[in-house]
Amino acid sequence: MDGLSRLVRMARLEGEVDVRCLIAGRFTLENGAAGPGRVPFHLVLEGHCTLTAGATSTEMGPGDMALLPHGDAHQVTAKAGPWCPVADEPGTAFTTRRTIGGKPDLDLFCGHYHFRHPGTGSLLFTLMPPLVQVPLDAGALALADILRDETRFDGPGTGAIVAALFDALLTMALRSRPERRLDTPALWTAMGDDLLGRAIAGIVDRPGEAWTIDRLAAAARMSRATFVRRFAARTGTTPASLLTAVRMMIAADLLASTEHSVTRIAKDVGYRSPSAFGRAFHEALGTTPNSYRKAAGLRRQGG
Repeated sequence: MDGLSRLVRMARLEGEVDVRCLIAGRFTLENGAAGPGRVPFHLVLEGHCTLTAGATSTEMGPGDMALLPHGDAHQVTAKAGPWCPVADEPGTAFTTRRTIGGKPDLDLFCGHYHFRHPGTGSLLFTLMPPLVQVPLDAGALALADILRDETRFDGPGTGAIVAALFDALLTMALRSRPERRLDTPALWTAMGDDLLGRAIAGIVDRPGEAWTIDRLAAAARMSRATFVRRFAARTGTTPASLLTAVRMMIAADLLASTEHSVTRIAKDVGYRSPSAFGRAFHEALGTTPNSYRKAAGLRRQGG
């Protein structure tokens, strides 16, 4: 399994649509800050709207997908046309918000991703910028067409199919090449960079090895200076921060899914002593490895 697939699988992500908006004219959708373990998303199939988070606004059109990795409060608006009344129609899988008596200008899916493993999930998104916008490529747009057809059916199994489609769309967004991300050039999970991708994949595949900058540069087939410059420009973080985040993601997954000792896990992710590993884990996740494992066990048992 490739590095990105492994990271996404470890996060145990699940996509869920909250509401599909079929709206004409002007509107404002207020979205409060997401709760812990949730990453909001919006997908435009038809029409145009504006997404505003804090001081940042971005225009969205057909095929645009936006993520808010930090769960910030935000608005989705359209300013053209008259205000029209809308009504919510409960469905099997999600609610549809529809303009009454008018043909919709906008077809917008609003939802969120939640992760069952807080450690791996939060670390996957914590190094990302607050807003990520990606125009979907041809393959992703084909999935969007399947999504549109499935929502028309809205019957048994629709919820599971829609969730699986949004999981696939997220992975396509995370692997997108820098030139395809609007105003978001730096995204460390996007391993579409042919050179840096080798170095990042090496870290994910072999987290216990001694990854120095020189060794990472060699894996990327660059000089040290070129690697450092390109890494900062393309990922928005440092090699040390990325190395620690990946190691902690893998450690959290091992703590939650295996009975390996903390000493073994520390060694597996590149720490010579359990105490050094424990300090790094606590700094990254705010808890100790043993406490994290206990909480993961309670989550599995439904406690």
